[in-house]
Amino acid sequence: MDFFASLFDQLSPEQLRGYYDTGAELLITWTPKVVGALLVLIVGWWVVARITSVITRLISHTTDDETLQRFVRSLVSMLLKAMLLIAVADMVGIATTSFVALIGAAGLAVGLALQGSLANFAGGVLILLFRPFKVGDFIEAQGVMGTVQGIQIFSTILNTPDNKRIIIPNGALSNDNITNFSAEDTRRVDMTFGIGYEDDLRAAKALLETIVGEDSRILGDPAPFVAVAELADNSVNFVVRVWVRSGDYWPVHFHLLETVKLRFDEAGISIPFPQQDVHVKGLPSQAA
Repeated sequence: MDFFASLFDQLSPEQLRGYYDTGAELLITWTPKVVGALLVLIVGWWVVARITSVITRLISHTTDDETLQRFVRSLVSMLLKAMLLIAVADMVGIATTSFVALIGAAGLAVGLALQGSLANFAGGVLILLFRPFKVGDFIEAQGVMGTVQGIQIFSTILNTPDNKRIIIPNGALSNDNITNFSAEDTRRVDMTFGIGYEDDLRAAKALLETIVGEDSRILGDPAPFVAVAELADNSVNFVVRVWVRSGDYWPVHFHLLETVKLRFDEAGISIPFPQQDVHVKGLPSQAA
């Protein structure tokens, strides 16, 4: 206290008035900025929490992957809070140009180092936005087929029909053709059956129509189609096209193959197979 008392004693009234005026000016200048910045920070923090919550709910409606939900929630929250802090710093007069430049340079360096991972992340975002498939769909992509088990941050997991697990990077998956066999409720089963040229064509066609009509899994609309498709080298080929529920595709396919063979055998209708007759001429006679 003695130090401050002696210090004030050494100052002239003009100096004290100058310091007082400077302090008052600073207080008048900075108080609104600081208070406004604090209010913006408080309100902005609440708004960030609300936006993050809304985005989390939207993501939860799109995917059940908890890992992806947490990642997106954290990423959105971090980006919004960083933007808020930069805005608040700018309000109180702190130069933010260097911070923005530093963040940009760091982002560029990270982006160059993680090109593949960022491409996979971007592919995952595109898949979630446009939803070419969902968990449980049977798809073909990148030369493999399987049921989608999960759509993760950087990859999609498939289970093949023989229970192999395949992990496909989302970057490659989002930039290639995708065949989704589960997207529609119905599918068409296309099959071809050949009979011999000597067999009764009308009887064979009637038998195929009967086999198709007996299977309750085959839909009546669109109507089944049975017709002669080709007069091939070794057979007369019938095309059979029927519509079924997507889940009945393979059961109906295998059932028709087996049933047609058995019923053709019972009716005496042949199913020819490729064969060649070889005629050998000019064989030398064997020596005695």
